[in-house]
Amino acid sequence: MQDVPSRSHMISPLPTHERLANFQHWISRHLSENPIKLTPLAGDASFRQYFRIKLHDKTFIAVDAPPELENSHSFVALAKVFAKQGLKVPEVIQADLDQGFMLQTDLGDNLFFHVLNSSNVDRLYKQALEKLLLIQSCHQDNGWHFPIFDFALFAEELKRFQHWYLLTHLQLNLTEQTQTLLTETFQALIQSALSQPQLCVHRDYHSRNLLQLADGDLGIIDFQDALMGPITYDVVSLLRDCYLAWPPEQVEEWALFYYELAVDAALLPAGSSQQFLRWFDWMGIQRHLKAIYIFARKWHRDGNDIYLNDIPRTLNYVLEVSAKYPELTEFRRFLSGCV
Repeated sequence: MQDVPSRSHMISPLPTHERLANFQHWISRHLSENPIKLTPLAGDASFRQYFRIKLHDKTFIAVDAPPELENSHSFVALAKVFAKQGLKVPEVIQADLDQGFMLQTDLGDNLFFHVLNSSNVDRLYKQALEKLLLIQSCHQDNGWHFPIFDFALFAEELKRFQHWYLLTHLQLNLTEQTQTLLTETFQALIQSALSQPQLCVHRDYHSRNLLQLADGDLGIIDFQDALMGPITYDVVSLLRDCYLAWPPEQVEEWALFYYELAVDAALLPAGSSQQFLRWFDWMGIQRHLKAIYIFARKWHRDGNDIYLNDIPRTLNYVLEVSAKYPELTEFRRFLSGCV
């Protein structure tokens, strides 16, 4: 990991000279300070660009999110919704959504990705799973109308896996038989997802979007894509992280820890742990296929190859989990030949 303060592992490029000048002028006007020094921070797999500003004894995060490429309206609204739930999220101090500029409070740099180790992972993961219940308690009537993670959206993500990874990255020629196999498998994954309780989903709840704060609390970032979706989505995103891997037996133990929390919170019925683990496994397959296409697309569309090294780990999750289910044998055999 680079030494500069960061939120992920990829330093964002500077905006164009004209946009940067407008950005700095906008920030200076709101902070009553000129000139403003912007320190580029690591970004994510989006077109948002992050900067840290140190001003006297305080720091701020400035975000440049071009409105034609990124929707910042959801971030501003959800920051308020999640804060009302008692979650520690960045406060939006100022925003110009027409230009795509935001000024936020700074939650620091102690990402789970950097601080997790064998001695603290159990405590921190259980803390994250407890906080997840607060996210899942958000509803359509609490200040934001959450989009629905419906069949069409799931199908589009799996279609993109086929396009960006199988056809573009691997340059495969799919036979009619293989196409039928993919269609049937994708439909089964979607039906599993839709059969679960549908709650608020962060949609990117993992080690690069969670922070250990100085007061011991948990910080949460990059929640702008939250919607109503399957109960296991964020659980598997956290526990089968595309950037970190833990022993399978430990992952199942944490999954069952969350299951007990969800039962106590009346989100799931007691006595359905095996059904929950099946949902968890199948949800993970869908999510990891999505992550693989995003990693491949960042290279082939955007010329950024930094995520390619994460594909083998992510694909291995799919192979390991699908081996547990006889109905996924043919799909696993096909993917094994793609490694």
